[in-house]
Amino acid sequence: MAQTDTRTLPFGTLVTAMVTPFTADGGVDFDATAQLAVQLVDDGCDGLVISGTTGETSTLEDQEKEDLFRTVAEAVGGRAKVIAGTGTNHTSHSIEMAQRAARAGVDGQLVVTPYYNKPTQAGVLAHFEAIAAATELPIMIYDIPGRSSIPIQTETMIRLADNPKIVALKDAKADFAEITRVLANTTLDVYSGDDGLTLPWMMAGAVGVVSVSAHVATAQFRALVDAAAAEDVVTARRIHFELDPVVRAVMTHIPGAVSAKQILKMQGLIPNAVVRLPLVGPSAVEMEAVLADLAEAGMTFDHPRSTRRADGLPA
Repeated sequence: MAQTDTRTLPFGTLVTAMVTPFTADGGVDFDATAQLAVQLVDDGCDGLVISGTTGETSTLEDQEKEDLFRTVAEAVGGRAKVIAGTGTNHTSHSIEMAQRAARAGVDGQLVVTPYYNKPTQAGVLAHFEAIAAATELPIMIYDIPGRSSIPIQTETMIRLADNPKIVALKDAKADFAEITRVLANTTLDVYSGDDGLTLPWMMAGAVGVVSVSAHVATAQFRALVDAAAAEDVVTARRIHFELDPVVRAVMTHIPGAVSAKQILKMQGLIPNAVVRLPLVGPSAVEMEAVLADLAEAGMTFDHPRSTRRADGLPA
């Protein structure tokens, strides 16, 4: 496997799918967003996804999204790639969000498989190509059948890769055989969309990861991605094992947006852990599981027994 020249990649290599900080009353906290973006870049991220799944995109209004894109582009533009989550299950709405993202000054867009509608593969192909034609922004496709209800078939992905504006794939399908075919038959920059699969995906030729856990262990993920890119398998494997309990803490007990915000608050990187319904804060039992995994990774925090009231709202 030839070493990747990361300087030529349009979306970077360590890309954190950022949470969206909220104020105590549930509004978007743009100051906290800018501060978190700067901190993540200072700690090693060279790309940030704004208004993706972890950014609670499904509960954000269109203007909030555009303002978030602009806020982060102004905060870290030129230091890291700013990637706007523009995809919806409505093609014309996705086109509008792509145009808003372009006006906000981002570097590219993350476009998810159209969800809920369950289109045919012909519909999937037409959806992405229509969005690609709407702006000059390069596209990272987001293949996540666990949320979209349908996969992007490998034959469809190969056809999409012929579009010059479709340059990357965030793969959250966790199918090594299929991602091998994509890597062998396209020039797409492939990113692991599962934090725990960063090492095996990069060993097969992926260029990096779009990560949630990198919020709370940025420097370690930076070291993992760099070691894997340099083909230093011994170092990469060691860091992979060190990160396993962190990934479990963030990704396995409660939704990633909830756990990431809880940990970021404990680290002092955001002022609160507010999420928008239908997400709710963790129960005491859920939080104890998160803290146990973090302790295994050598990260210990004081934390209240529960962050959820009886009515399901944050305490």
